[in-house]
Amino acid sequence: MLSAVLVAVVVGGSVLLFMRRLFPRQNAVKLLCFPTDTMRGKTVIVTGANSGIGKAVAGELLKLQARVIMACRDLRSAEEAANDLKKAAGPDQGEVVIKHLDLASLRSVRQFCEEISQEEPKIDVLINNAGVYQCPYTKTEDGFEMQLGVNHLGHFLLTHLLLDVLKSSAPSRIVVVSSKLYKYGHINFDDLNSEKNYDKAFCYSQSKLANLLFTLELARQLEGSEVTVNALTPGIVRTRLGRHVHIPFLAKPLFNLASMVFFKSPLEGAQTPLYLACSPEVEGVSGKCFANCEEEKLMDKATDKEAAKKLWDMSRRMVGLTD
Repeated sequence: MLSAVLVAVVVGGSVLLFMRRLFPRQNAVKLLCFPTDTMRGKTVIVTGANSGIGKAVAGELLKLQARVIMACRDLRSAEEAANDLKKAAGPDQGEVVIKHLDLASLRSVRQFCEEISQEEPKIDVLINNAGVYQCPYTKTEDGFEMQLGVNHLGHFLLTHLLLDVLKSSAPSRIVVVSSKLYKYGHINFDDLNSEKNYDKAFCYSQSKLANLLFTLELARQLEGSEVTVNALTPGIVRTRLGRHVHIPFLAKPLFNLASMVFFKSPLEGAQTPLYLACSPEVEGVSGKCFANCEEEKLMDKATDKEAAKKLWDMSRRMVGLTD
């Protein structure tokens, strides 16, 4: 009996050491604490608010008495998420509004923005959170590679069409959720839509680099408007984002163990977008990227102003924006 226990301890310890090498434990995340009425009277749009980081952000904003517009593709899932959030938010909570938004459809983006412009007198914060990760090769309704289309182009058009409302609501904020995986990509201007070749990991990294370059150029264009835009990298978070990644059956128990031990929870992953949406410390700050609620130094390719302008112009043409 004792020998069996010793073997279990040794094997278990070896597994955890192996997992620690694969997934280094991120620093403990300190949860933010704002006054409960911090966002009272403010309207916040959160894309992809039915699960993961988006749901956690929406829940915290609701507790802070914001009017939260959950912009989601799956309305049934959004309704279930909204019910969960309202139950958890307590008596002094804000308001939840559910709106359909499919970022893989420019028609849906335009319809969403038209409804918002007609129904909402102001938007205080726009959080571009929704995304897809390493999906099989598919195209959006408009013929874009799915990861580029949803992660970058859909949000590009969404933000552009809401700018007038954001400007009239100033001071207002735009928050862009990127990823540290931007480091492994570059903007392939010769094949931006991956018509010649598709590598799902590269395309995700490219789309996340595009988020950062979009933030850089948008901040430049918004100078003096009192509308700020900042990006963030949330780290590795336990969400459904990785649902397209194939993990061998026998490895799943180890992966699940690793994710529970070493990954951030959605609430932990939500702290930086929440910080950028609510904190007075970043009032007036624009064009930066944050991680763990602190400014993050980016690689040169994410601060390339010429590439940012070139991507901006190309993105405008792709989504059909004209001067």
